Amino acid sequence: MRIFFSVGEPSGDLHGANLISALQRRQPMWKFVGYGGPRMAEAGCDLHADLTELAVMWIARVLANLHKFVALLVRADRYFRDERPDAVVLIDYPGFNWWIARRAKARGIPVFYYGAPQLWAWASHRVKKMQRYVDHVLCKLPFEEQWFRERGCQATYVGHPYFDELRGQQLDKSLVTHLTRPEPPLVVILPGSRTQEVEANARAFLRAAELIAQKIPQPRFAVAAYKLAQAEAVKDMAESTGLDVEVFVGRTAELIHAADCCLACSGSVSLELLYHAKPSVILYQVSRLAYAIQRRFRKVRYITLVNLLTAADPWTARPAAVYDPADPRDAHVLMPEYLTCEDKSAQLAEHCIGWLADADGRWRCVAALRQVRDQFAAGGASDRAAEYIVARLIQPTSAAPLRKAS
Repeated sequence: MRIFFSVGEPSGDLHGANLISALQRRQPMWKFVGYGGPRMAEAGCDLHADLTELAVMWIARVLANLHKFVALLVRADRYFRDERPDAVVLIDYPGFNWWIARRAKARGIPVFYYGAPQLWAWASHRVKKMQRYVDHVLCKLPFEEQWFRERGCQATYVGHPYFDELRGQQLDKSLVTHLTRPEPPLVVILPGSRTQEVEANARAFLRAAELIAQKIPQPRFAVAAYKLAQAEAVKDMAESTGLDVEVFVGRTAELIHAADCCLACSGSVSLELLYHAKPSVILYQVSRLAYAIQRRFRKVRYITLVNLLTAADPWTARPAAVYDPADPRDAHVLMPEYLTCEDKSAQLAEHCIGWLADADGRWRCVAALRQVRDQFAAGGASDRAAEYIVARLIQPTSAAPLRKAS
């Protein structure tokens, strides 16, 4: 069998690599091809192109790269026509992957969406595309399965694949030892993996760091950068603050492990923060236009996955409202979050100052995070997804029973 992958995010590259490894353990003769990133290539995928290099956001950036996306789509469709892979596996990246799914279905090739896009949060009308072009939806979050099934999709909850990677992490012990000290406290800044996110969030995080330094004696600050160019940009921003900020590239896991608390960009990193049970405040800085658009289309109250997992009802009333620490509906929130077009650096700092100044309060937060982690972070999503895919391709009329996702 030959499986075609289409993966366009760095996080999806990670999940794709783990899924390929899980499939290889079950079917060592299967072949894997398509679009992905370096981690998938290392796992044995024959990459036709590194799609993670085109991990862009917002319509202007997409339009600037439109000719590249069209060329990749034409190339994939030609491959579907001439080589006829046995299945197509999509991971995240819905803008481009809807077109891949459409061409695969037109060629009669079954489509699996592993880690389906969060249509329930932003664009519920797009579920019609899922109905039309995707045969199997493999869900990351427990409430997604019912949501997709109620809308006519064949959906199965397998768990979040990010926890598979976290459970197998090997930390640089020497760096952890260097970072981990009883005093002074370490505040870790995680401005995002995309350059656009870093540009939008880093300045607010650094302003918050300045406020923290006014209240907490000699705190240490460290920034986790995804790329060297991003690290240099953050260093340039930090120079104007007068703060002593260490910037690391490719050391996110070690920094989180050593942190006393974190300032983080919204995204899958919240699951890593949950896994390590780190008190964290979440920011996603957007333009006024983007803020107005999201208020119009957002269907859930929270943008942070950890807060959605702990919500009694993810579809709570008045979804366009944002997190408010004074609102009783937000009493369950473990990671205060700010999706904003305004300066929220004071609020970000206030949360961190509270955790750093009140040891008992910080440990209550840690205990609550550990309880949620124990419920949802057991791992095994890659194996469950692989079992499902193998069963569907070998016996199309019935899939083997899946082990329960934790």
